[in-house]
This record gives sequence, C-alpha cells and structure tokens, in this order.
Amino acid sequence: MTAVRLVVFLCIGQIFGMASFASFATLAALFMDMWSLSASDVGWVSGIYLVGYVVGAPILSGLTDQVDARQVCLWATVFTAVSVLGFVLFAEGFWTAMLFRALTGLGLAGTYMPGLKALTDRYEGEKQSRSVAFYTASFGVGAALSYVITSQIFDISNWHWAVAAGAVGSAVSWLILWLALDHRPPARAQSGEAETHFLDFRPVFANRQAMGFILAYTVHNLELFGLRAWIVLYLAFSHKKLVGTADWWDVASIAAVVTMVGWAASVSGNEAAVKWGRQRTITVVMWTSTILACVIGFSSSWPFWLIVVLFLIYGATVTGDSAAITAGTIASAHEGQRGATLAVHSTIGFTGSALGPILFGFVLELAGGETNPDAWGYAFAAMGIAVFLGPVALRLLSQRQVPA
Repeated sequence: MTAVRLVVFLCIGQIFGMASFASFATLAALFMDMWSLSASDVGWVSGIYLVGYVVGAPILSGLTDQVDARQVCLWATVFTAVSVLGFVLFAEGFWTAMLFRALTGLGLAGTYMPGLKALTDRYEGEKQSRSVAFYTASFGVGAALSYVITSQIFDISNWHWAVAAGAVGSAVSWLILWLALDHRPPARAQSGEAETHFLDFRPVFANRQAMGFILAYTVHNLELFGLRAWIVLYLAFSHKKLVGTADWWDVASIAAVVTMVGWAASVSGNEAAVKWGRQRTITVVMWTSTILACVIGFSSSWPFWLIVVLFLIYGATVTGDSAAITAGTIASAHEGQRGATLAVHSTIGFTGSALGPILFGFVLELAGGETNPDAWGYAFAAMGIAVFLGPVALRLLSQRQVPA
C-alpha cells in the first residue's frame, strides 16, 4: 500500500472507530431525565470515558514498542464494540453507565495512539509531520460524525439503536485496519535494540522537550473534551432560552459542525507550525482560545446566530494546536522510545481529557447549575484559564525549538 493510501485508510478507520465517542454527550439530556442525573453526574460519566483511556494508554501504547501496533489496534477495536453493546444491553443508571463508558474509553486507548504508532512505523521521512496532522485531525472528524449519527438514529428510533451504531462503526474500523496494515514488528524488535523496558517511562520523563509538549497537550485536551462533553447541552440551553424550545437535532448538528471545523484547523495549525515555528504557533492558538473561552460562556442571551459563529471560531482555536503539539512530541522522542513517549503523551494528555468534563460539570453546579446563565460562563472560563498554562509549560521545559 502506498504512503498516501495508508494515511487515508488509517484516517477512515479512526473515523469509523469513533462512532461511539459522543453517544452519551449527544443524549445527555435524555439520560439526565431518565436516570435522574445531576450536572456533576453527567460530568463524571463523560469524564470516566477518558479515565478508561488513561488507564489503558500506558500499557497499550507502551506495548507497541514490543509488538506490532496492528495487533493492539485490532484487538482493541473488538473490545470497543463489545463494551458499546454492554452499554446498550445493561446500562440502567449512573453506575452502570460509568462502567461501560469506562470500558469503551479503554478500547479507545488501544486504537488512537497505537494507530498513530502503526502509521509512523510505516511512514518515515520529511512528510511524516503532515501525516500525523491528518491522522490526529481525523479524531475530530470521527467525534463530529458521532454527534450526527447518534442524533439522527435517535430521531427515528430510540437511544438503544443510537448507541449501538457505535458498535457497528467499530466493526467497520476493524475491517479497514485489517486490510490497511501489513504485519510489521517494531523497529527495535527488528534491530535487536533494548534501550528501554516495557512500562519503563523514566527516559521519557527525563526528556524535558517532550514533556513540555505533553503538558501542553494535557491542558489542550482538558479544554477540548470539556467542550465536546457540554456543547450540546449549552447550545440547547441557549436555544431554549431565546426561542422557548430546544431542537435537539439542530443543536447536535451544530455541535458536529463545530467539531468538524477542528479537522481543517488542526491540519492548518500544523502547516503554520512548519512555516512560522511550532512553539510560536501553539502559543498564539492557545492564548486566543483562552480569550474566546472566557467570553463564549457568557453569551447565552446573545442572538443565536452569533453564538453559533463564536463556537465555529472557538472550535478552530480549540483544535488548531492539536496536530502541532503531537507532532512536536514525536519529533522530540528519542530513538527507540517513540511508543513509550506516545504512551506518556497519551496517558498524561488524556488525564486532562478526563478532568475537562468533570471540571466543567463541577464549576457549573457550584456556580448555580445548568439553568443559571452565569454558571455556564464560569465553567467555560475555568477551561480557558487552564489552557492558558499550556504555552507557559512549553516555554519552561523546551530548551530548544523542535524542527518542523
């Protein structure tokens, strides 16, 4: 398979594998009513998905330095499909929803970064940064389509079938990955190198440059996943406040478009990093996102079209730094430690992902709940303040500029 086809196939496989990503967030209002969930409960169920990811990431991503990443991806895709079906068949409240969403997040840990490792093992050279940008951006496309698929299937059936679509997507993803990836042992296994041991991440933590990008990725994910978990409810709140009703199909579609903007923004952000410098680009994007986050949450009484425009811009700034950060981490990894570096990148980074929805829900409830306009503003501002720290960490820990 040619390099271009490999990138395309892996991106499509990732998109199908993300079909279950936003199923809970899209139907959060339904589950709040059906299971009597509070805002904090919704934040925990949304966040536990990423906790599952964090638990699995160091093992499954680190394993790709020892075995072919293809095998990790294929088995994890099967696991994801089974966990989604478990939610459909057995979820009946807060605790069971927590269990199966955590398991689904664990499945994601075996497909996202291991898939990136499979790509970079097979696509070396000067254009690798661009391939990383397209792959990481496909995550956002998959997340966007997850909103659309869930809402449209729910519109014509019920929540069981809407969530079950995620299992179908995982099955399609498995087939694509099986066809696209050849059998290829990791480079260290081929050369006989033994620079690090499985789950020995000390060399990665000693790599200051990589850790700067990893900490920036952490606050990036906190903001990104906080937004993805709560955007549908916020748009529904604003829409209902302005016109007296919430059209769930419309707000889910808007959330999908906002998320889809991230694909172009992520790829463009990496191209800007190549041209103007990685650290400078990341700083501008993150601090612009901070300003928008501190404004957008207080806009619920503004004209709805203006709110949508703000979210489209915000969707670009939230994701515009994603590929540039991940490409920076890969470029900073020492020889023979790419899988371990991606494991730390993913584990610490997605700890921020787990904290984002939880932090948002906690601040929202503490400030007055989901019916209080100002509470939404404080919740968004909390994410903005967190993401402001990303460039600070990057500057403090990066001793030199990473070549684009």
